Amino acid sequence: QVQLVESGGGLVQAGGSLRLSCRASKRTFRNLNVGWFRQAPGKERAFVAETTWSGFRTIYTESVEGRFTISRDNADNTVYLQMNNLKPEDTAVYYCYTDAENGRNWGQGTQVTVSS
Repeated sequence: QVQLVESGGGLVQAGGSLRLSCRASKRTFRNLNVGWFRQAPGKERAFVAETTWSGFRTIYTESVEGRFTISRDNADNTVYLQMNNLKPEDTAVYYCYTDAENGRNWGQGTQVTVSS
């Protein structure tokens, strides 16, 4: 099992930036996925961005394309989500995840609130 700890959430005005971090307790295979979902109030958890620990590929949901960037630091077992030009509709709890030998592992979530 892999423990994930997120940080970096907070309150920001529209147009501002935040960087979320998610540190894994141990390494997984480099071709396995790591990424972010988010859950807005009253809505289901939704996909945001994903890469692999090797960085082989990166995908984003359309609404964040060009504003968010996912990256990772394999030496520190950490994945980042740089969020620029934030909008009120980006307000949500953001969850990181990584696939591992035991399946998909989730972090506890970090709140991002964007004021208009």
